[in-house]
Amino acid sequence: MYHWKWTCIQDRTGMRRNNMKIIGITGGVGSGKSKVLKFLEENYKAVVCEADKMAHKLQMPGQWCYDKIVEHFGDKILNSEKEIDRKKLGAIVFADSNELQFLNRLIHPEVKREFLKRMETERVQGTVLLVFEAALLLEEHYEEICDELWYIYTEKSVRMQRLKEARGYTEERCEEIIRNQNPDDVFRRGCDRVIDNSGTFEDTKVQIKEILEKMEIQSR
Repeated sequence: MYHWKWTCIQDRTGMRRNNMKIIGITGGVGSGKSKVLKFLEENYKAVVCEADKMAHKLQMPGQWCYDKIVEHFGDKILNSEKEIDRKKLGAIVFADSNELQFLNRLIHPEVKREFLKRMETERVQGTVLLVFEAALLLEEHYEEICDELWYIYTEKSVRMQRLKEARGYTEERCEEIIRNQNPDDVFRRGCDRVIDNSGTFEDTKVQIKEILEKMEIQSR
């Protein structure tokens, strides 16, 4: 069993440095994770880390991941500035599960290393609530690091409608993306909490508040 969570919350004397809670958040595309993150940030002063943004930095020119991605996918994924065009890359990987798997295996171990560094920095600074959002929270075994894993569940029809409205995706594109992600039962088995975000966000906030009260985390 991996004991990172326990060793990280102790200093050399064996005493806890603080009571920082770490929550991992995951869910399918279009489930409304970003809105949940914003709520936690604004109402609970949570420090939010997003795997996608961290991965984006790792894909910038000069980074090790950049070279490996361009070597594999070719110059066709680059823009005029020789940066990786995320839309072009996304069109490839979301249409091919093997290519998506290659990209995930390359990027996400590096993201995890970066998050572990950030986690220790926040702990030393006295952060109370650290939230990490990642699509591959389960695959990368963040249960070994986080106090709880939350699954943001949203009905498929609602997710598809959100993707069409917010991103301009076609029905076929929505189906393709959702098909390449974990099914509902995988998320439910792997996470500690399920938050239903299919209805109004007021309903979602009530669920979040109840969970955080049980964790003895108050709004600030």
